[in-house]
Amino acid sequence: MTRNNAREIAVQMIFELTFGNRSVEALLEEEFTKERFAEIGEECALYAEFPNAKQERYIKELVRGVYAHGPELDTYIERYAVGWAFARIPRMAASILRTAMYEVLYMQDIPNAAALNEAVEIAKKYEDDKTVSFLNGILGTFSRTELPE
Repeated sequence: MTRNNAREIAVQMIFELTFGNRSVEALLEEEFTKERFAEIGEECALYAEFPNAKQERYIKELVRGVYAHGPELDTYIERYAVGWAFARIPRMAASILRTAMYEVLYMQDIPNAAALNEAVEIAKKYEDDKTVSFLNGILGTFSRTELPE
């Protein structure tokens, strides 16, 4: 499994947390098993391979971190989503934005450009061109404004 696949799995889990009131730990306990990956892997190639220990740590750190920093990350999204109310942003797009922003702000071992580029690439799989362009604009403005040179 590549880091790109691991990131996309994390985004899907973060997206899943936007529904219902399941805790992050309950989600990880229920969804992060070899059996669950095998079940999903029958329909989605992304889950065909269970993550190794390093990938598992990365996915869990992303999911837990985005969950823990959700309000802060949403504040950044609202600040840079010019012309869009937060409620109008599709849940998957918001999950992608939160993931990229968390990586940039809190995961110093991930190059910022990689986190931002991968967010746009993941968005292309789930969102229409207008939303991808919007997401790219938010991330571009966020990185230019919030990140030191």
